[in-house]
Amino acid sequence: MSTNDSNNSAYNDFHLQFIAGEWQKGKDDSTNTNTNPYNGDTLVEIQQATKDQLNEAYDAATQAQEAWAKQTPATRAAVLYKVVNILDQRQEEIVDWLIKESGSTRIKAMVEFGATRAITLEAATFPNRVHGEIRPSNTPGKENFIYREPIGVVAVISPWNFPLHLTQRSIAPALALGNAVVLKPASDTPVTGGLLLAKVFEEAGLPKGLLNVVVGSGSEIGDAIVEHKAPSLVSFTGSTSVGKHIGELANGGEYIKQVALELGGNSPFVVLKDADIEQAVKAAAFGKFLHQGQICIAINRVIVEDEIYDDFVERFLAHVKTLNVGDPNKQDTAVGPIINEKQVKSLKEKIAKAQEEGAKMILSGEIEGQVVPPHIFTEVTREMDLSRNEVFGPLVGIIRAKDEDDALSIANDSMYGLSSAVFTADMQKGLRFARGIRAGMTHINDISVNDESNTPFGGEKNSGIGRFNGEWVLEEFTRTHWISMQNEPREYPF
Repeated sequence: MSTNDSNNSAYNDFHLQFIAGEWQKGKDDSTNTNTNPYNGDTLVEIQQATKDQLNEAYDAATQAQEAWAKQTPATRAAVLYKVVNILDQRQEEIVDWLIKESGSTRIKAMVEFGATRAITLEAATFPNRVHGEIRPSNTPGKENFIYREPIGVVAVISPWNFPLHLTQRSIAPALALGNAVVLKPASDTPVTGGLLLAKVFEEAGLPKGLLNVVVGSGSEIGDAIVEHKAPSLVSFTGSTSVGKHIGELANGGEYIKQVALELGGNSPFVVLKDADIEQAVKAAAFGKFLHQGQICIAINRVIVEDEIYDDFVERFLAHVKTLNVGDPNKQDTAVGPIINEKQVKSLKEKIAKAQEEGAKMILSGEIEGQVVPPHIFTEVTREMDLSRNEVFGPLVGIIRAKDEDDALSIANDSMYGLSSAVFTADMQKGLRFARGIRAGMTHINDISVNDESNTPFGGEKNSGIGRFNGEWVLEEFTRTHWISMQNEPREYPF
C-alpha cells in the first residue's frame, strides 16, 4: 500500500504477527482475545507466537541491522518523516483504536497521538544529531577517535496504558539511529502497542526485518525475549516488579545486556499555602484522573499545607463531582474504563484497605463493569497503603502537611522517584522546593503528567534506569567505540 492510499482503506489483518517483514500466523496453541475494556466487544483474536517465531524475528533483525546502519542519515530520516506523514493521514483511525483497545477517553487518545507524533518527529532528526569526538592523547603521534555507533538489535517490551506512544518512544529512536527492533507489546494492547505501528512503518517503506512485532504469552516468550543472545539493549516500560525481573535476566544470564527501564511511580502533588487553590484544584483533577489514573506519572499523592487543607479539599471535591464518567468515545468523558478485570479487582482491594486503615472516603460511586468512578480519601497519612504504593486507578488520597518542610519530607518518603509537582505563588520558593525532591522530573505550577520529546524522561530510585527523549535517548540507543590511531612509530619499554 502506498502512502497515497492511507485515506482510502483502514489497516486490517491484526490477527497476524509481523516477523521478518511478513505477516504470518502465530504457531502457539494459545490465543490472545483482544477486547474493548468498556463494552467487552472482541476486537481481534490473535494466535500467539512461539519461541521459534521469536528466534526467527531475532534472526531477521540481526541480518537486516548491519545494512540499515550503513544507510545515510538522510535515508533513515526519510522513513521517519514518512511515518509522521502517515500518522497525520490516519489520525482518526489511530485514535479510534486507542479508544476501543486501551479504554482511552477521546481526550487522552488525542494527547497520546500528539505525543507519538512528537517523538517520531524528534527521532527523525537523530540520524543527523549523533556524533563522535576527537580527544588528545598523551602518547606522541597518537589520535583518539570516539565513535557513536548503533547498539545493534534492541528488544522492546511495551506497556498497555499509553501503548502507542510508549512503544514509539523506543522504536522510533532505535530505528533512526541504525538499530533493528524486536517488539513484544502488552497482551492487553497488541494492536496499538505494536501491530498498528508495524503497519505504519511498513507503509513508510522501512526495509524488511528491521521491525518485528511478536505477540505471545509471557510463559512462552516473556523471558526468552530478554535472554536471547541477539539484543544488546532491552527497553522496558512497566511495573517495578517486572522491571527488576528483566534487570536480573539481562545481567544474570549467559549474555549481559544494557537495560533502559522506565518503571512505577508514586508522584507527589504538593500544594503550598500561597498557591492559587483554584488552579491547583483543576490541575490535580486532570493530573489524577486522565486515563483513569493509569499513568506511571499520574498524581498518586496530593499533599496540602495545613493552612489551606480544608479549603482545597472542599473545592477539589466539588470539581471532581462535575467530571463525566463512562463511555470513552464521548467527547466530554473524563473518566473511562479500567483496562481489565484484574486491575478492577486490585482497585476494589485498595478502596477497602484505605478504609480499614482509617482514611475517610468523601467521594465514591458504583463500579459498573470496568468503569470505576473517582474515589477521594482524606485523613490519609504517609504510612497508609494509599500513600506507599502506586495506585494506577482513579483513587486519590489527600495528605495534610504541617508546613513546607513537612510537605517536602512527605513527598520524598517513597521508594519511587519518577515525577512530581508543586504549586506556589513564589517561583523561587517553588524552584527551591523542586530541587529538594528526589525525582527525575518536577513541575512547578503544573501537573506531574508531562512528557516532551526534547526533554529527559526517567526516574530515580525504584522508578527506573536511564532516560528517554532528546539527547538523552541518543546515549541509550548507541554504543561508544574508542578507536586510536598511532600515526608514527611508538617506542615501547621492551
